[in-house]
Amino acid sequence: MTVYLEDIKVGQSDSYTRTVTERDIQLFGEATGDMNPVHFDEEYARKTIFRGRVAHGALTIGFLSALLGTQLPGAGTIFQSATIAFKGPVRIGDTVTVTATVRAVEGRVALINCICTVGAAVVMESDVKVLVPKKPKA
Repeated sequence: MTVYLEDIKVGQSDSYTRTVTERDIQLFGEATGDMNPVHFDEEYARKTIFRGRVAHGALTIGFLSALLGTQLPGAGTIFQSATIAFKGPVRIGDTVTVTATVRAVEGRVALINCICTVGAAVVMESDVKVLVPKKPKA
């Protein structure tokens, strides 16, 4: 469902939840060409600061994009910009919840605060700017 410009309000919030699978990691690596061994090689990854394999950070950003493009605001939303801070790793099997909250609406632009969590741990924070779709003319 799309929340159109005429209906979007400061404080509106929505969430999207997704469990990261091995297949997600494989497909993302293939689609982007990011075959960094920290995502694919457990032995290699154990020697890094993560002490094991982790999902691509951009995959987590993709979950945020899914929320914005399908729920809040929804279909027709144009992602304009974002500031992103990674706070912790996401691992295969982790369930990531992205929560988006509208902070401001300026003309057709919505400023949205997004928090990604795994359990109680914040793994990513982002402030996003999107162009909100208008209601279609009848």
